[in-house]
Amino acid sequence: MLDSKQLDDLARQLAGMMPETVKTLQADVEKTLRAGLQGGLRKLDLVTREEFEVQSALLIRTREKLTALEKRVRELEEQQS
Repeated sequence: MLDSKQLDDLARQLAGMMPETVKTLQADVEKTLRAGLQGGLRKLDLVTREEFEVQSALLIRTREKLTALEKRVRELEEQQS
């Protein structure tokens, strides 16, 4: 997820693209844009890189266990045939 500095920079960049007449209200525009960005990002239900890596590792282990169990079931089925 974006940190506070990145959100500030993004809000500042977006505010900088505003027409000159709006730039006089730049501080208010930056504040409003930052709040909007935070709200939008919060709704996206994002995870941190660390959380993603943990879940990826868990999924890999789960797949390995599933593969091993499938192999074992096939072996047992062959023994009963």
